Amino acid sequence: MADHRVAIAATGGAADTHARAYESHPDASVVACAGRAEAGVGSFADAHDCAGYLDVAEMLDSESVDVLSVCTPASAHLEPTVAAAERGVDVLCEKPLEITTERIDQMRAAAEEGGISLGGIFQRRYRPVLQAIRDAVAEGRFGSLTVANVALPWWRDDDYYTGRWQGDPDLAGGGVAINQAIHSIDAVQWLVGCGMDREPDENPVSAVFAYTDCGRDEDVTTVEDSAVACLRFRDGTVGQLLGSTAMYPGGEMRYELGGHDGSALVRGEELVSWQFRDERDGDEELRERFGPGGADASPPDPLETANVRAFLDARESSEPFMLDASEARKAVAIVEAIYESAERGEPVSPS
Repeated sequence: MADHRVAIAATGGAADTHARAYESHPDASVVACAGRAEAGVGSFADAHDCAGYLDVAEMLDSESVDVLSVCTPASAHLEPTVAAAERGVDVLCEKPLEITTERIDQMRAAAEEGGISLGGIFQRRYRPVLQAIRDAVAEGRFGSLTVANVALPWWRDDDYYTGRWQGDPDLAGGGVAINQAIHSIDAVQWLVGCGMDREPDENPVSAVFAYTDCGRDEDVTTVEDSAVACLRFRDGTVGQLLGSTAMYPGGEMRYELGGHDGSALVRGEELVSWQFRDERDGDEELRERFGPGGADASPPDPLETANVRAFLDARESSEPFMLDASEARKAVAIVEAIYESAERGEPVSPS
């Protein structure tokens, strides 16, 4: 029998991705799913050979479950998490953990009361190329880090938003900042933050000044499809964020960090530049490994595989999980500051 029996809340695309990630590990099995539509539940259950339910609580009461993966719309992560916590079931939750820090804090309180582990999904952290950059930051190879920029120049047509929860501000919590660019937001605060002397729960970003806009007709959506923000980090580093789903035909994500002693640029999955004053023996090997055509330049399928593996390993070892609720909360706090700054027209500090 598998060591980790997994149930999944929701049956859409994210749920299918989670299921495939668990199924790639021999010590995990998807035993149940729960969704609102009978047809969708039946199709998902058939595809993943698991039991299907129309209610999360009923599923958790009926099945022997170790982990609940929450893949519902962003504003519906709190309720299944609380249901799992009340039953002593660990939770791995799709990004964002919730649409406000207030709701995240309710999830954290429920997890603490129930004695369960609550973790998040930010799969970009597990890309080896970004981990190499983070190691360089932690080792001080950039010298005094000065700039940290991230960009997500994507495209989504109107059908992505029309009649779907992604286009409803009440269900999605916002647009590109909280649903797409949040991966880049989490990654940049994680990369820069590792070089700071700070409390673990303290957000590496100290101030945000942002603009957001929606260039689509109101009958399509009112959530922002473009956001730009200037970030001030606690150590003095400055950064820029670009997030858009309105840049046809769409481009590749970019991460760029630089300081007095070096710089690094990742475009898409490839390391485009890796240059330091103190060239080391392993630098050329790293450029070959992650550069164009390199052995590790291609992402895994699904991307969440390593994120899921780390959560399962933390369950087994009782060691801290890198993306616990406190850590996953930081990106949402920055997004809240982006929205508040765009509305007020002045800098805002993440809460």
